Amino acid sequence: MHYSEHFIDGRWHDPAGSSKIEVLSASTEEVIGSIPEGTPADVNSAADAARKAFDSWSATPREERADWLDRLAEALKKRTDEIARTIAMEVGSPISIATSIQAGLPVTVTSSYAKLLREAKLEHEIGNSLVVREAGGVAGAITPWNYPLHQIMAKVAPALAAGCTVVLKPSELAPLNAMLLAEASLEIGLPAGVLNIVNGYGPVVGEAIATHPLIDLVSFTGSVRAGKRVAALAADSIKKVTLELGGKSACVILDDAPFEKAVPSGARNAMLNSGQTCSAWTRMVVPRARQQDAIDLAKKALAGLTVGDPLDPNTRLGPLISAAQRERVEGYIAKGKAEGAKLVVGGGRPAFSKGYYVEPTVFADVQSPMTIAQEEIFGPVLSILPYDSEDQAVRIANDTIYGLAGGVWSGDAERAMRVARRMRTGQVDVNGGRYNPLAPFGGYKQSGIGREMGLYGLEEYLQIKSIAR
Repeated sequence: MHYSEHFIDGRWHDPAGSSKIEVLSASTEEVIGSIPEGTPADVNSAADAARKAFDSWSATPREERADWLDRLAEALKKRTDEIARTIAMEVGSPISIATSIQAGLPVTVTSSYAKLLREAKLEHEIGNSLVVREAGGVAGAITPWNYPLHQIMAKVAPALAAGCTVVLKPSELAPLNAMLLAEASLEIGLPAGVLNIVNGYGPVVGEAIATHPLIDLVSFTGSVRAGKRVAALAADSIKKVTLELGGKSACVILDDAPFEKAVPSGARNAMLNSGQTCSAWTRMVVPRARQQDAIDLAKKALAGLTVGDPLDPNTRLGPLISAAQRERVEGYIAKGKAEGAKLVVGGGRPAFSKGYYVEPTVFADVQSPMTIAQEEIFGPVLSILPYDSEDQAVRIANDTIYGLAGGVWSGDAERAMRVARRMRTGQVDVNGGRYNPLAPFGGYKQSGIGREMGLYGLEEYLQIKSIAR
């Protein structure tokens, strides 16, 4: 899958430079494709095309924009197998997860915005004023590698629904799926300039997007460090900024919870996508008297996760995205040992000759000040933290700079809800509550600014105008 051009103004567009970026398989470490290395000149071409397309696209009737989203969702659905296989190779997601989540969610999200656009009330009256919501302008989207196409469509779909045009920079580590999106856009005949894709590195292409005078708003998903940089750059031109950053989410298991269900569920959640999930419950907060029960149940649950080739249907845990990411995760494992946490399972590399694999790892006797309880590891590492009272459990859950997600388990649903309300985090699952793609997704504290998904995600791409009569 070798691409020599960017997707700009409804066609494949020659890059301004001649350099390329090779894309490696997470499981074989071999080159599986390449993309052009974008430059600020490429961003300028994309922003110019998006600006020229904005007036007509934003004036397109809502029903017509909804129809375009339905067509795009259908075109992505037709490519399910190709998208799943591509992301399984790029990211290392097991093919079962790559099919259901990596390829399936982008279709669900895109379709949901078509439906939402048809139903949303974008005008209302306040006294003698008509308050209208209208397209915010040209949107810059900078997306990560862990759920690459899902994160792309979580930005592109609401932006297009709102009437914005888009300049997208996908992650250089997993960009090939974005090229499949470009092919789908070409297939359906999406109007020129509505969606533009420029590949490249964050410090070059991403920063050019954040500072470009023709781009009105920026949505970024990634690390806290990079998010701070994007926000600082965007501030110079007073761009509206949406940030979805890191997480260090807690799964609080209360003393009356069904441990046989709660612990395995929490442990598997922490390992989803090899732990490369911003909302993963990487801290399991358990009653001190039952910590050993939690250890035993977590070890049993993880023993059932087959580690292997992501293209094998039997695999449940694949590799990490890169050698650098594996080195980062192994550094945290070493830090956990050095600071006195008890390693109860894993901690090493599986016996594979190729691929960026790390064993599913569990630490116990973890204290909240420890590095592995405070910093986002982004790997298959679960920390078990004991507590002595419900109040202490809540304090532990809230004791990080993050506030993205979390879980609560209790035999008493009302008690679980009370604890959920005390958690300073953007979303909480109670007793294994299912993921809802229409509910807002985003975080408190340094987990970000703004929300994605559903009506709240659409709001990020709208401006508010008051017309007095």
